[in-house]
Amino acid sequence: MSSNNQDILVRFYLGLSPDAQGRKIEDIWQWKHDRLEYTHDYIQWLFPMVEKSNFNRNAPTLNPSVIETFRKTPELKQRLYQSLLLMLDFYGLKLESQPSQEIKIIKSENYQQRKKNWIDWRDHNYLRLTRILTSLRLLGLENEAKALFQCLDEIYQEEKDKIGSETYSYWKNA
Repeated sequence: MSSNNQDILVRFYLGLSPDAQGRKIEDIWQWKHDRLEYTHDYIQWLFPMVEKSNFNRNAPTLNPSVIETFRKTPELKQRLYQSLLLMLDFYGLKLESQPSQEIKIIKSENYQQRKKNWIDWRDHNYLRLTRILTSLRLLGLENEAKALFQCLDEIYQEEKDKIGSETYSYWKNA
């Protein structure tokens, strides 16, 4: 990735530039659940990875320089955290933590309703969750990634027949 592409991703995350579709990150953070579900070219911007996406070839990818910039810039990590909160709400999950305690992600009050939209043996949201886990870990939110995996592990134990061992393996290795 060229320096220009690095700048695009960092600038997008700081709210200074739009994504390839002209959307600012703050706009995406305001989307309702239906739009998050049926729009497929934003997740690669919110949770970038090193690998190019098969679903959005225009999305920027991570390289060591971008990863380092995220890891050492509190504002970028805070904004990544904001993206995580958006997606947790989408999945019917929430972050629960007390000062000086371990971060924990749990089912929210609307989990039973929200799970109907993503727990399915063929659901593309499983790929999104793998992306989220990987991106959080790479960009400096390892504790949040660990907490998300622990929550997904509990959900998998309840929903093995719908989630499947291959998906679980991807989550575990993310």
